[in-house]
This record gives sequence, C-alpha cells and structure tokens, in this order.
Amino acid sequence: MRLGSRCPQGLIITNMAPEVRPAIVRKRLIIGLEIHVELATRTKMFTSAPNVAHPDHFDAPPNTLVTPVVAALPGTLPVMNRRAIEMSMMVGLALQCSIAKQSKWDRKNYFYPDLPKGYQISQYDQPLCTDGSLELTLANGEALRIGIIRAHLEEDTGKLGHELPGGASYDGSLVDLNRAGTPLLEIVTAPDFRTADEVVLFAQELRSICRFLGVTEGIMQKGHMRFEPNVNMALTLADGREVRTPIVEVKNLNSFRALKGAIDHEAERQPREWEETGREQGRGMKSTRGWDDVAMATVLQREKEDAHDYRYFPDPDLVPVEVSDEWMAQIRAEMRELPQSKRKRYSAAGIGEKDLRQLMDAPALCVFFDAAVDAAGGVSAAGAVAKVVLNAGARRANETGVAVHELGISPRAVARIVALRESGRVSAQGADQLFGLACSDGDDVEAMAEKHGLLVSNDVGQLDAWVDAAIAANAQAAADVRSGKMAAIGRIVGAVVKQSGGSVDGKAVQAAILKRLGSVG
Repeated sequence: MRLGSRCPQGLIITNMAPEVRPAIVRKRLIIGLEIHVELATRTKMFTSAPNVAHPDHFDAPPNTLVTPVVAALPGTLPVMNRRAIEMSMMVGLALQCSIAKQSKWDRKNYFYPDLPKGYQISQYDQPLCTDGSLELTLANGEALRIGIIRAHLEEDTGKLGHELPGGASYDGSLVDLNRAGTPLLEIVTAPDFRTADEVVLFAQELRSICRFLGVTEGIMQKGHMRFEPNVNMALTLADGREVRTPIVEVKNLNSFRALKGAIDHEAERQPREWEETGREQGRGMKSTRGWDDVAMATVLQREKEDAHDYRYFPDPDLVPVEVSDEWMAQIRAEMRELPQSKRKRYSAAGIGEKDLRQLMDAPALCVFFDAAVDAAGGVSAAGAVAKVVLNAGARRANETGVAVHELGISPRAVARIVALRESGRVSAQGADQLFGLACSDGDDVEAMAEKHGLLVSNDVGQLDAWVDAAIAANAQAAADVRSGKMAAIGRIVGAVVKQSGGSVDGKAVQAAILKRLGSVG
C-alpha cells in the first residue's frame, strides 16, 4: 500500500500499486442526467428584458437584450415571470411530478464573468416540481422507468465568446449578456440509466415533450436544451469487491451525438483511471469535464463543488411561489396532447412508421395535420390526409424553406383535395397540382380543378384512344407487359397521363392498358 497525493479538497487518497490492484471482471455504468431547458417566454425570468430564447429575438445582436436588472445595477429588484412558472408546471405535470404548493427562491453564489450579480437566483431546498417519472419503450420492447428527482426554475447566465465579429480570434473573453436572465428549467433525473443509448432516447423524448407543450423551441444549436450527464461506474473486482469510480459531470452538451459520445468515452476512461490511481467515489471526488467534439473525448475542467460551496441562502427580494388549486386546474386545462399519446393515436389510424417520424418531428405540422383530418371527416381519413400533406406539402416545404403549415394552404383545402382524390375525380398528379394552386388561390379546390382541367375525364372512348396511341409508341414495353414483366407498364401509363394532361386516374389507365393488351395477340 502507498499514500496518494493530497487532492484539492484536502483529502488523502490511499492508492494501491497498479501491479497488485485486483483485476476488473465486470463493469456497470451508472448515469444520471441534468437537463437545462431555456423557456420561450417573451421576457426574461426576473425582468421585462426581451428573451433571447423566444423566436422574435433569436438573432439579436450581442448585449442588446439587457436591462438594469440583467446588468445588476445597484438598486434594481427582480420581479417574477408568471408565464415561466406556468410553463415549468406544465413540464412537471407531463413528467408525473408533484407540484409544490409553495416553493421559494435562493441565491446560488459563485463568481463567473458572465454572471453580473455574482449569484444566480435558483431554487434549492424547495423546488417547484419533485418526484416524477418518464416511461420509455426501448428498441427491444422493454419498458424502462426513469425517475425524476426534481425540476426547479432558475435564471440562465450570460455567454462567453472568444472571437470578434467576422470570426477573428481574440486574446481574451467577450461577454454577451443577451442570455443572462433567461428562464431556465433544470430537470434532474435519478441515476436510472444503464447505457448511453437509453440516455439519448430519454433526451429525445423530453425534447419532444417540451416542444409539443410549447415551452421551448428546442433548437439544440442555440442552446435551448443542454444536457449534463453524471457518469460513474460500478466495477466488480476479481476479489469479489465492488468499487465505484468518482462521478464525472460532463457539461453543456447540446447534441445527441455529443451526449452519447461523452458517456461512451467515460465508460472507457474511468476504468483505466481507476486501474492507474485507485480513486473511488466519495466526498470531494466529483469532477467536471467538457466535451471535445473533434477529438471525441472529455477534457477535465475543474474539481466539482459540493452544494455547501455555493453558500445557498433564501433570496430576500422575492416572495415564495404559491400554487392554488384553481391555478393548477387552469394549467392542466391548457396542456396539449403529449407525444406518446399522439404517436399511439396516429399509429392506430394507420399512419406508417416513416410518416409518423416525419409528423412527430414538427409539433406545428401535427396541429395542421389534425385540423385537416378533422375537416376530412375524422380518423378514417388520416392515411389519405397524410399522403397529401407529407408528399405534396413536404416537397414544397423543402423547395421553399417554409414549413407546410405556412405555405398558405388551409386544412379545409387539404380535406377537399383528399375528397376529390378518394372519389377518383382527380388523379394523384392532379391532387399534387391542386395542392400547389391552393397555397395561393384559396379553398375552392373544385373550381380550381375545373378551371385548370384537372378533373378526371370519364370519356371512355377518349381514354381508349390515348391507350392505343401509348401502346403503339411503346411497342417494346407492351411486349414486355404481355410476357409478364409488369414493371414495364409504367412507361405506357406515363405516356397516357402525358397525353391527357393529368386528367386521368392512374389506376383506371393501368386497368385499360391491361384490358387492351389482353385483347391483342
């Protein structure tokens, strides 16, 4: 045995020489997660300054969203943002949390250049939301319950930069206070995760919940959601003992790739460190690491403070938050349908997995889609509506850079296009053209179809003439179809549709071609 070096907190670590340290025979990851959600209120948490997390202010120039309260000028006093509290309650209810009848504000004291007051207003021992859970379904069908210890409301700090406008490097730090004071909901899970994939699945589901509730835009690149996994490992040794490595908190991850990469890296690094140092979990052993996205590795930042190092004490300038039964009922009534419920509903309506993923990726698209389904007659029309919205609509959205619900077409117009297509009065090509017309010409899609010659022709004689001409022009394709190569029929169908200007139904054309070819030779 030998004595290790004195660590920064003054503790003496007893290390065993590597050559006599027992071998590791089994490893088990232990992961908890802290999530910081910037709430998209119009103003900041304790002042009327515009909020950079609100879409109206995403591109505000540095230090333009600052008031005397944000800058911590003498004599300024904070005033609570009621809407931020309500948004936090929504998230808490969605996570099955208990909402405190009374919660209070505390000052978390530490010095940082982008924290003008020298303290952060947060919640310590009486948070707004406690004791919740989120149920996940893993890829193998297994159900996994993740406990939610707490969700408390606080204010965000500012942001440090190291580049001048235009990308020029700067020998120092540039402070931007636009983010300072943004309402920040911190959600803390129990250490219930066993793999990085489980953490990523939870993070994705939580992001969906927050976006569908409308409490955040959830744009990861803008830092609207930041993830901080707390990772350590239980190591079973050859002598039968189990030891645990010191907990590492990886800070400010704003992508799912980084979240998975950081956890996987720690799963490899921590056993190696234990083999070298013998350091085990204990008071004063927690450390903070950052993520290098290029090296795909974590980097030591500092030894982590314990709670007492922040010198928490109640904020004397703010009264406690009192939640009445009436207020709680109002918030429950305002809450929107959650993603898990919506997925089940869409799946039951026959929406395929690919379409389901596309819909669920955009909460506003779901609202538009639901309105179109209702206008089309209800759940029985969901599949047909999805084809129109996710084909004609999504294609135009990609081409224009405008979301489907912002193209100009109404849910009512979508429903009428679906009705025309389902009744066979317009072809698939005609329905696509009608969608484009309805983006600018209003809801009267029947009049548009007639005006632009998109109604399917019922002239059997004319259809037969087009079919004969198409067969004659595509003799080899006709021969292939006669010999059983049905893929070749597409060339003949395309020729008929082209002749008709899109005024024929593809299924009717195919039936006419097969009938014609069956009567020849």
